[in-house]
Amino acid sequence: MKIALSQINYHIGNFESNEKKVIDSIREAKKQNADLVIFAELAVSGYPPRDFLEFSDFINKCLESVSRIAAECRGIAAIIGSPSRNPEIKGKDLFNSAFFLSDGMITSVHHKSLLPNYDVFDEYRYFEPNIVYQTVDYQGKRLAITICEDLWNIGDDLLYRGNPMDELFKQNPDMIINIAASPFYYEQAKLRKEIYLQNVQKYRLPLFYVNHVGAQTELLFDGGSFVINSSGIMVDELDFFREDFRIFDLGEIERVNKQPERNEPSKIALIHDALVMGIKNYFTKFGFSKAILGLSGGIDSAVTLVLAVEALGTANVRSILLPSRYSSPHSVTDAKKLAQNLGSPYDIIQINDAVKSLNLTLEPLFRDLPEDIAEENIQARTRGVILMALSNKFGNILLNTSNKSEAAVGYGTLYGDMNGGLSVLGDVYKTEVFELAGYINREKEIIPENTIIKPPSAELRPGQKDSDSLPEYPVLDALLYQYIEHRKGPNELIAMGFDEAIVKRVLKMVNTNEYKRYQTPPILRVSPKAFGMGRRMPIVGKYLA
Repeated sequence: MKIALSQINYHIGNFESNEKKVIDSIREAKKQNADLVIFAELAVSGYPPRDFLEFSDFINKCLESVSRIAAECRGIAAIIGSPSRNPEIKGKDLFNSAFFLSDGMITSVHHKSLLPNYDVFDEYRYFEPNIVYQTVDYQGKRLAITICEDLWNIGDDLLYRGNPMDELFKQNPDMIINIAASPFYYEQAKLRKEIYLQNVQKYRLPLFYVNHVGAQTELLFDGGSFVINSSGIMVDELDFFREDFRIFDLGEIERVNKQPERNEPSKIALIHDALVMGIKNYFTKFGFSKAILGLSGGIDSAVTLVLAVEALGTANVRSILLPSRYSSPHSVTDAKKLAQNLGSPYDIIQINDAVKSLNLTLEPLFRDLPEDIAEENIQARTRGVILMALSNKFGNILLNTSNKSEAAVGYGTLYGDMNGGLSVLGDVYKTEVFELAGYINREKEIIPENTIIKPPSAELRPGQKDSDSLPEYPVLDALLYQYIEHRKGPNELIAMGFDEAIVKRVLKMVNTNEYKRYQTPPILRVSPKAFGMGRRMPIVGKYLA
């Protein structure tokens, strides 16, 4: 049996585009004499469709699309994900389903049993869990069809009571097929390979895995679909961060007895490629092509600019330099040099007059009060107003350049430097931003060296440095990582060696600034616990505040 894996970049709710890509793949698979072609979980709708699933019209369009795709399956079979209706009155109205298509029709439908409801997942909000298990007989082989999480309840730390594959295994299948929508973070590919390998080792069956690729707003999908033979050898792996299509002969993969050599990308390389894909897909799926950003001469805006240029092209990213009386000469020089290195357009707009005008307007109310953060924020908000005006006038999306460290502790100005349509680095700690800069400069200097080595500063008052307000970034980031990603409490953090005063101060800053993060643009997710849809905290909670 020849089996094709089709790794596609779907667009949520874009039925015409999704259907065309699927049908093109089916025709290509037939042309190459494949017997079966496998697509991803909820491929027809795109993933995650979220509350679109509450519209009957949306479900109708999904099912109509499945029927048209089925009509293409003559002389070939396909497995594809789509929502389906639950005919029972009791329970949720929908299933998350895998449709088996052959002979021009829907031959069988298989529902997802284990519905994740943690981190970025909301599947139990919409879907009824499956309780009926049935394999598929096709061309003399018996297929166990599973959907993503159905294979993850394995090992010692079990989240669910049942195991769908245990039930399917009782029917003596010849292979496992898993269609998935597995969002990217920098350790996910390694983890899922370990999980799926455990399944192969347990059941002694070959496994065919198909994942989504592409970005759906903040969720990024890395692809990396693969085949593991019954001996536990990873026979082949499809490309990361781009569409791919490959055909495998079942007999040939079972004869592979040596693990192919692979160069595994580094964490920073993965983050880099994921962010570039995330920017590109956000713009193309939104129907935009041009971006704008404030280029300060600092490392965050520098890295953001480079990533945006890689994603959208040199001419499509416009940098705006917005110096004030506190901006150092080298900040402007560094920003100009970067834009010139990239060949990217830039403009310089002095903000001094606008800031003076606002200060004069407020003088009757501020009276003789000393200058403080209010005046500092006026500068940031002046920049935000200018950038948004340019965005409105020219139709460019403003890219936010704040990093995760700043977002965590509230080191940013609402309606100022926290403006934007997309947050590129909001899930990247400051120390990781420096690593990204090093990765970008791995072959030649693109980001000026001075941008990388100078002390970080918001430049909103004379001689200001980030370290005046925050612990040094290596300390801060290590602490934030343990608190946010690993949910370590204050006593645990102190026991790990963090200074008690710093722990209490930083955790208070994180928890009291939830209101700011609630108003930020969508953040491209590259870590196991990103701000946004996967981290849900009360704004007025008192815990550690």
